[in-house]
Amino acid sequence: MDVEQAGSSLDSLISSFNTRVAELQELVIARNMYPASSVTDLSAVDTALKAMELQVQHIKDRLREETEAIPKAKKLIEASLRQQKKLQSMSVYVPSHMPERMTLINQESSKCLLPETSKQEIGIRSLNFEEPAILPKEKKGRAPPPLCYVTSEELDSLSSYMRGRLTLDKINAAINDMSTYAEANAQLITAPRKKLTENMLDRALELREIATTEGVKGKHFFLETDMKGPSMKLDNTGKAILTVLRHLGRISETRIGHHRVIILLKPQ
Repeated sequence: MDVEQAGSSLDSLISSFNTRVAELQELVIARNMYPASSVTDLSAVDTALKAMELQVQHIKDRLREETEAIPKAKKLIEASLRQQKKLQSMSVYVPSHMPERMTLINQESSKCLLPETSKQEIGIRSLNFEEPAILPKEKKGRAPPPLCYVTSEELDSLSSYMRGRLTLDKINAAINDMSTYAEANAQLITAPRKKLTENMLDRALELREIATTEGVKGKHFFLETDMKGPSMKLDNTGKAILTVLRHLGRISETRIGHHRVIILLKPQ
């Protein structure tokens, strides 16, 4: 029973109690006016009193139920407030834009891999040459790229000139993009040679060579040229985000050949 219904029921009991009091007053007056009928009146008074006692007992029972419900209601309110604070705290760290990683990865992979029916059409036999002597070996159950979002406290700890106009949403959306780039590169590195197009084979071999370089081996990475959105782009904002993430220990950078390689890190 909700509070409104309980209040209405209590008001009804009080009103009925007052009505009984008024009836009792009328009976007393009537007894003084007609002494001969006093015995009958007293019987009526007794009946009225018993009815009033029953109503008073009902009121007490209802008050006891309401009193017992108050601590439960307080605990429920406190639990709801704690949950609300947790949800508000979580919402600060979750970017408003969070694309589905596997959807984007599959879109990138589909550009690199050939359907089975088209292998003969592009002269796949021309690609039968020796594999490079050293290739990164992927372990079974390879972990996905680290996806470590920046917190509001970390962003606030940066100097204003470094933070600029960057927001938590922009930075964390860029982290999503970088994880997607690194996962697409990892899939391309481990893709079977016979499923690669001629255009993508050179890139795959180049990525494999980078992946065997000291400092990069065993880590997820992407190239500066991979930064093509949707949130992370090779513009002033993208460069500012890289500076912030490098300062916060989310990435490190190195130059291999003519490529600028960005390596994803887990914060210590």
